[in-house]
Amino acid sequence: MAKNKLAKFADLATYDHVIQMPIRYGEQEDFKWKGKWNAEFFKNTNPIVLELGCGKGEYTVNMAEHFPDKNFIGIDIKGARMWRGARQAFEKQLPNVAFVRTNIEFVNCFFAEGEIAEIWLTFPDPQMKKATRRLTASNFMELYRNMLVPSGIVHLKTDSNFQYKYTEAMVAENRLEVIKKTDDLYNSDMLDDILSIKTFYEKQWLERGIPIKYIAFRLSHHEPLREPDVEIEKDPYRSFGRSAREHNE
Repeated sequence: MAKNKLAKFADLATYDHVIQMPIRYGEQEDFKWKGKWNAEFFKNTNPIVLELGCGKGEYTVNMAEHFPDKNFIGIDIKGARMWRGARQAFEKQLPNVAFVRTNIEFVNCFFAEGEIAEIWLTFPDPQMKKATRRLTASNFMELYRNMLVPSGIVHLKTDSNFQYKYTEAMVAENRLEVIKKTDDLYNSDMLDDILSIKTFYEKQWLERGIPIKYIAFRLSHHEPLREPDVEIEKDPYRSFGRSAREHNE
């Protein structure tokens, strides 16, 4: 397994569309393309969409194929997972794809104010014990809206009822505009080519009979964000897939 990971890391280093930064890079300096992704990397003026915690990059790659008039960047700290999406983007010669290997906490070091149009959060760890580590918590939302255009869109797709209910409460507490939401995506009328994309983890949840939840909302830039004061029932199962050994790499 270790040799397999080392081979993937070495392969990642050969790709021009993959940026790998030290974990603590964000505490040191801003990235050279911050505020210049369109002009100097993608060399166009198309909207930029981020997938945070992109895992194997399924959404990043598939959305890039569906929307050649947008640019897509997947971000994750797990390089061995990211390798698959990076490899697919290379093989398909997708000019509108990039991957950044770094901690999400440092994402503002890579993108300037108003540089991002949309953010996708695909099956993040619900972090049921610590609110500040949830990717839809108010502290992360403050990071996102520094990068997003005014009223930029945040998408959450999750197996976790806890994560979904918490995000609903955060959105309601801050009077954010909900675009779409459902607590059972595959039994709703919302499915389209994008929402039908299944990630590695999503397939595991569906095999276990766990409904997939989805919410999309606009992130206001007007007032300080507040945490919801609510008690939410914790998920009765362990999300084993997030730490499970991954086969068929």
